[in-house]
Amino acid sequence: MENQTTAVKEIKKTSPFRYGIGMLGTSIPINMFKSFAAAFYVLQLGLDMELYSTVLLIYTFVDVIDNPIYGFLSDRTNTKWGRRRPWLLIGTPLMVVCFLLFFNVPSSIQSDQSKLYMYMLLTYLLTGTLDSLMNANYGALFPELFKSDSERSKTNAIRQVSQLVAMAISIALTPMIAEKIGYNYTSVIYGALALAVLMYSFVGCHEKNDRVNEEKPNLIKSIIDLLKNPKFWIYGFAGAFYSAAFSLISQALSFYVKYTLGLGGTETTLVLATVLGVAVIGILMWTFVAKKLHLITIWRIGFLVMFLGFIPLYFANTLGATIAIASVMGLGIAGALSTMDCISAKIIDDDYRKHGIRREGVISSLVGVMNRLNGLYTSLAFFVVARAFGFENGDNPGDNPAEASRVLLCVFPAIAMLLAVIFSFFLKFKDDGKAAPEATENKTAEIKTAEADLNEPIY
Repeated sequence: MENQTTAVKEIKKTSPFRYGIGMLGTSIPINMFKSFAAAFYVLQLGLDMELYSTVLLIYTFVDVIDNPIYGFLSDRTNTKWGRRRPWLLIGTPLMVVCFLLFFNVPSSIQSDQSKLYMYMLLTYLLTGTLDSLMNANYGALFPELFKSDSERSKTNAIRQVSQLVAMAISIALTPMIAEKIGYNYTSVIYGALALAVLMYSFVGCHEKNDRVNEEKPNLIKSIIDLLKNPKFWIYGFAGAFYSAAFSLISQALSFYVKYTLGLGGTETTLVLATVLGVAVIGILMWTFVAKKLHLITIWRIGFLVMFLGFIPLYFANTLGATIAIASVMGLGIAGALSTMDCISAKIIDDDYRKHGIRREGVISSLVGVMNRLNGLYTSLAFFVVARAFGFENGDNPGDNPAEASRVLLCVFPAIAMLLAVIFSFFLKFKDDGKAAPEATENKTAEIKTAEADLNEPIY
């Protein structure tokens, strides 16, 4: 009885809110980083767009290497604070510092193209790889701390609402704020806010300390096992194309509003705020609908709505039409956001059932690698638009920047979402709605313990 009480004290339940609010902190800096790197370096500082596209390309290959390494190291870490928290508490402040360096370019560098390019490349790689370290560990905590589909849906709803609030701050408000105070001071505000939220979240995540004697995953074997899993490839490619489309939306909208609609930062903020506001409502709606529809079905519907939205968006030429179309697309974004992490967790559950080894970090990071492959696609989009339309930078946008922006925002994302829709229809699970393996095992153990107690003789 004493041992049982001790065990219960060792495992403190993590609050879904405390974990979920962490997404606010992880999303604020990286959304500004990914969404306004082009606007800051190409439109404001005058970096050539083709050079910008090579930064995205190089980072994609770095990301393919660093993600699984971070996940592997995380899975093999054993401390009294857990496997993930030490990495989070150390890596997060470093990521914030590099984020600040990225948007605070020394004046002596700004006027020299080659120096500006090298500075951007270095700070982009550092910020990106530390973000990978942070998200590999934060993502690995999700399937580990929350086991059942219902528990995961509740926690993920908090995560995704937090993410959308972060997007409202770091994507929707940024054009308007940056016009007033500049990208450098904006980054300082966002960095401080993110660091405070993340420290609050990570300190409150309680990992189990009962896995010291478990078999540790082998990196090469883990990668080979996952590469043999068709669910990983299907989900990975669908997620990669969705991520590419979303990345292009956030990066290209500033170009579209400026050159196609002939408007400024305030109108960009208005469009983004509408999309994200609808998406917040959409997540609440999809969370309710999830009680009647499978996660996979909602995931597919979200992708399909996004794809269809790009068709009328291409022909929109007024702010009102753009906002109306973007609002509908916000529901599609909500459908994707409210289900993707839960589906990824089910792939992790399947892996544990089959192999009996806990490797949430490796698998989460490898799924992350697939999502980050969107850099290849977004790099291609910027390169093609630069060559096809002669778009160099803000000072020399070519002969038809309006059409260039339209293609960047609508055509390339539409193709990506069509491919995401196609891949999504090939993903199927046999155990929809069932609890994760450990949750089932724990329940069985509880029943056996109760039966043993009943059979104990009474003295």
